[in-house]
Amino acid sequence: MFKRFIIATDLSPASFAVVRCLGALKAYGAEHCLLLQCLTYREAASTALSYDTEPITGMLKKQKAILENVGFAVEARTVVGSAKREVARIAVEEEFSLIVVGAQGHSLVVERLLGGVAYGILHNTKKPVLVVPVENKPGEEDACEPVARCGFHEHVLFATDFSEMADNAFTYVERLVANGARKVTLVHVQDKVKLEKHLKERLEEFNRIDRGRLDELKEILLKKGSPEIEVEVCYGRPFEEITRLVRVRNAQLVVMGTQGRSFAGEFFLGSVSHHVARSSDAPVMLVPVIR
Repeated sequence: MFKRFIIATDLSPASFAVVRCLGALKAYGAEHCLLLQCLTYREAASTALSYDTEPITGMLKKQKAILENVGFAVEARTVVGSAKREVARIAVEEEFSLIVVGAQGHSLVVERLLGGVAYGILHNTKKPVLVVPVENKPGEEDACEPVARCGFHEHVLFATDFSEMADNAFTYVERLVANGARKVTLVHVQDKVKLEKHLKERLEEFNRIDRGRLDELKEILLKKGSPEIEVEVCYGRPFEEITRLVRVRNAQLVVMGTQGRSFAGEFFLGSVSHHVARSSDAPVMLVPVIR
């Protein structure tokens, strides 16, 4: 389902951690990837003036070799321009089915991809984006080493509010199951802020209705061949409950819909899906609605 995908890299240690974890995408049919480095015009000029491009080309070759060693056909490319625009443009023009970006956790000093590129790509893209969180883990002699979580096919958590946006994302969950996802947790969160003042007395009614909706989705996935499906209806702040469930259920991949570029105001305010992508311990696949 993700035969061709793009990896946005800045050649940082965190990006190496992301590259090393992507062999798990082969379970979903991934075969060919574009390892894409985007330089700003200032970076490109600085590199040209230094007359020494070996450090950059050398690291790009190392990442390419890591991906080739797990069986991908890899093209490595460096382009000049805004990463958030170039990645989105190339994904559409060259028909890639997925964009992979690293999101460095708060424990890392430099948050370039998290703060600058990853969410710029989310705002501009018409393709699903897989945001892979990277954390610093203690290594040898107390040194810290960036590590990314792998195993995307082990346990998928799908969070839905039953909107068109979520329905669109659910089609990807169906495809993940058809391609071998081993376990799925279906989640709906009753929004405490929306219900607290006037509708809390109807919470049991809403829970019954929404659990029925989740059971309908469960039946669809059972027919696709999923061996294990759990249903969860929670009450609280949606992004907090979703990230909590990721931790307690040990989910390996979160799938959610996101409101593409036609919803710029919602993007800047911060939607639930973007909050989850910033906070989740597991990789988050955000699927845009294209209008």
